[in-house]
Amino acid sequence: MQSRLAGLEKERGQLNSELSNVRGQITDLERKLTSGSASAQEEIAKLQKQAAELEADGARLAKEREQLRQEQSQLAATLEQERLAKLAKEEEIARLTRTQEELSKSLQDEIAKGNITIQQVQDRLTINMVDRVLFDSGQAQVKPAGVEVLTQVGDVLNKITDKQIRIEGHTDNVPISPKLQSRFKTNWELSTARATTVVRHLIDRGGVDRRHLSAVGYADTHPLAPNDSEVGRSSNRRIEIVLYPKDLKEIAGQVKANTAASK
Repeated sequence: MQSRLAGLEKERGQLNSELSNVRGQITDLERKLTSGSASAQEEIAKLQKQAAELEADGARLAKEREQLRQEQSQLAATLEQERLAKLAKEEEIARLTRTQEELSKSLQDEIAKGNITIQQVQDRLTINMVDRVLFDSGQAQVKPAGVEVLTQVGDVLNKITDKQIRIEGHTDNVPISPKLQSRFKTNWELSTARATTVVRHLIDRGGVDRRHLSAVGYADTHPLAPNDSEVGRSSNRRIEIVLYPKDLKEIAGQVKANTAASK
C-alpha cells in the first residue's frame, strides 16, 4: 500500500509537470495569436483539450490517493486492534496459568490421589473433581472432607475478578434409585442440585463474588468415558469448575491503557 501511494505521488508529479508545460505552450500561442498568427488558434484548442485531460487525470489521481490513504489508515487501526487483542489473549493465558499453578499447589494431595485433575487449554481452565470427593452416593450435600477441598478452591477463586466461573454437575447414566426419587426425580435434578450446592459454598464460605458464578446440571449428557464399566461411570460422575474469560475487549482496553501509561 505504501508502494502504491508512492507510485501515485510520482505519477501526480509527472502530470503536474506536463500540465505546466502545456499551459506554458498555450500562453506562448496566445501571444502569437494576438500578434496576428491565425494558425495558432487551432494549436491553442488542441493544447487546451490536452490541458483539460491532464487536469482530469490529476483529479482522478488525487481521489485515488485519498482513498488509498483512508485504506492505509483503516488498515493501521485494524492492525492495532489485532495487536491489542493478541496481547490481551496472551495476558489472559498468563493469568490463567498462574491460577492453575496456585490451584495445583493447593490441591496437590487430591491431585496425587487421582481425585482431581486441572487442565488448561488456551484461555480456559477446568478443575475436574470426581463426585466422591464432595458427595456421598446419591446425595447433594457436601460431606466434611469435600468442605475442606472446596475451601481450598475458594481461597484461590475468590481472588479472581477477570473470569467467569461455571460450576457443572455431571452424572453417569444409571437412573436414580426409587428410594431417592422423592428428592431427585432424575439425574438432571441431582446434577443441578450438586452444582448449585457448590456455588452456594463458594459464595457463602469461599467469599467468591456471586456475579462471577453460574451453575448448570448436565446429567449424563457430557460423559468423559463410556458408561459400560464402573471405571467409566466413576469418571463421568463429577463436578467441573470451568474458568473462562469475561470479555477480551475489556482486557484489551486495559492493555492499551497500561501501554499508554508506560510511554
